[in-house]
Amino acid sequence: MNVTSTVAGSVVYPPGGRFGPRIQQDIQLVMLYTGEMSVTVDGRELHVQPGHVVLLLPGHEEQFVFSKTEDTWHRWIAVHVQQLEEETRESFRLLPEVLPLNEDMNRLTDLLLRLQRDASPSDSVMLQLGLAALHLYPVESRRTLHQKEKHPAIYSALSWIREHYAQEVTLKEIAAFSKVSPEHLVRLFKQYEQATPFQYLWNFRIQKAVELLTNTGLTVTEIALRCGFKTSHHFARQLKQATGRTASEIRQLSWSGLRKA
Repeated sequence: MNVTSTVAGSVVYPPGGRFGPRIQQDIQLVMLYTGEMSVTVDGRELHVQPGHVVLLLPGHEEQFVFSKTEDTWHRWIAVHVQQLEEETRESFRLLPEVLPLNEDMNRLTDLLLRLQRDASPSDSVMLQLGLAALHLYPVESRRTLHQKEKHPAIYSALSWIREHYAQEVTLKEIAAFSKVSPEHLVRLFKQYEQATPFQYLWNFRIQKAVELLTNTGLTVTEIALRCGFKTSHHFARQLKQATGRTASEIRQLSWSGLRKA
């Protein structure tokens, strides 16, 4: 593929936000972190949940509608490809339009956001990272397909946790949604995730909190509440235990990286 430019972005839309319609010019990966997002592509609606990435292809009309009740935060990578060959276009069409968002894509987006402060969209390093993003999506698609060998209850539980992590959660609720007993769910998590459901939940909350610390200007108290921590003190203790750093240190490291990029 002849990649001619790569850009990345991050935006928080207030409740009731909309964007479009527009004609997509790039191959774009849009990653949703908070809120919710409906993308209408040529009249067909895709509903995207937090913790997922959606693949958008050039030449299609798109319109975005965001959550009516809360802020919606998403980031994106837009890769412009000159004269996209039909064979390549078809290979992208065959991929899932929405996938769970993994840490590799997050890190790639972090790096692009930092580098583009001093690099143009056509700089070689930006082009290479854009190409890497386009290669990473099909790799993640295959990995997701391979992981479907897990017990169905695990996928139900993970989906429920990712959608409700900001709320008070009980093991009984997760198990009921997953259609297994709480005891059996704990056994399945230990088998497939090497953790209990609540260990996975707290790790997920910490991951989301670190993302907000790194990429938004929200206060520590706001982040704590958005990520399911009862108090900022509870959040601070859990964050330090999980990462070895305080919220201020994580945010300082992020800004230090931006200045050096």
